[in-house]
Amino acid sequence: MRILNLNSENKKNIQENLLKRSTNSYPEYEKIVSEIIENVKENKDKALFDYTLKFDKFSLNKDNIKVTNEEIKEAYKELDKDFIDVLKKAKENIVSYHQKQVRQTFITTKEDGSILGQRIIPVSSAGVYVPGGKAAYPSSVLMNVCPATVAGVERIVMVTPPSKDGKVNPGTLVAADIAGVTEIYKIGGAQAIAALAFGTESVPRVDKITGPGNIFVALAKKAVYGNVGIDSIAGPSEILVLADESANPRFVAADLLSQAEHDELASAILVTTSEDLAKKVSIEVDNFVKILERKDIIQKSLDNFGYILVASDMEEAISTVNDIAPEHLEILTKDPFNVMTKIKNAGAIFLGEYSSEPLGDYFAGPNHTLPTNSTSRFFSPLSVDDFIKKSSIICYSKEGLSKVHKDIELFARNEGLTAHENSIKVRFE
Repeated sequence: MRILNLNSENKKNIQENLLKRSTNSYPEYEKIVSEIIENVKENKDKALFDYTLKFDKFSLNKDNIKVTNEEIKEAYKELDKDFIDVLKKAKENIVSYHQKQVRQTFITTKEDGSILGQRIIPVSSAGVYVPGGKAAYPSSVLMNVCPATVAGVERIVMVTPPSKDGKVNPGTLVAADIAGVTEIYKIGGAQAIAALAFGTESVPRVDKITGPGNIFVALAKKAVYGNVGIDSIAGPSEILVLADESANPRFVAADLLSQAEHDELASAILVTTSEDLAKKVSIEVDNFVKILERKDIIQKSLDNFGYILVASDMEEAISTVNDIAPEHLEILTKDPFNVMTKIKNAGAIFLGEYSSEPLGDYFAGPNHTLPTNSTSRFFSPLSVDDFIKKSSIICYSKEGLSKVHKDIELFARNEGLTAHENSIKVRFE
């Protein structure tokens, strides 16, 4: 891996390079996505059937678009029993963690009888997009569905592209059944997002769409936002390891590569105060790449978006982390908890050498659907909050309103909204 001494110029160049992976960098695909969405809105099922035949090579129709109970039962038979047990254990951890996020409706009253409050209501329906083929990740099913079930969503619809023979990855189906999905449809791509957003004869529309996907899925989610809620517009995976001289270089190298293997646009960065560690990690990375199965993808990822950055001190290193605002941050220092208190921007933070990033991907419980492309500056991990909505409650008594009606009338007059003023004034004529 390339090793650079940190300075303001190369830090700026790295940030600009990482932002090239944003969905905003692919305007040439936006027209294609827009055409797909309009076609689905106009032709509904017919458009879904045509696109599935074109892109997935499967002849979809109204009779086979929905996954049956028999197909789910068959998926259980195809999956290793030990893996099924692991999925169930992971689900328990994820549910347990997200139950702590549940908010309560509250009501407050004043002595004059006025009532104020907030009502928490789950969205009625949620759609979860799950990639298919080689990119099938049962972990993403659990991470997107479990918060929705904890929130109390009644209908959870999963969409995922079929293989050429019309089958869905068995791991995806079993994970969906374990997590609590209510309906599964064999559709993928931008057309699946359009179906969830606007509905077709076979696929009812939903209120919220979550889940990862390729650039076409990401752009489709961006395009339908406003007609339906979305979680975020996810970009390629990222890991940043912040380490000092106490870190184990072999562990650091292994953790960097755990994200570099996702795809050629994935980012793996080490920021360290130790030049000796930087050199040792670079050697370990090279040795690992030679033996790992996805070495071609890993090498391209490292060539394009992999860096080892040597900082002059921990203060500069922490500042760099906050500027990059990574999706995954590992802190491998002598006192990781103290360093964590100075981190402002990160999707998920892993502390200590036995908290490697895959622990969060699969099993620990916190959600692995995280903000990418520096959006941890203002976005948060997927949570129960993403599947609820809030209604304000206002109930003033006559006594309560009488104390403030003149203030409200004055406010309305100053904004030139006399009908607003009159709405209050008539109650005290």
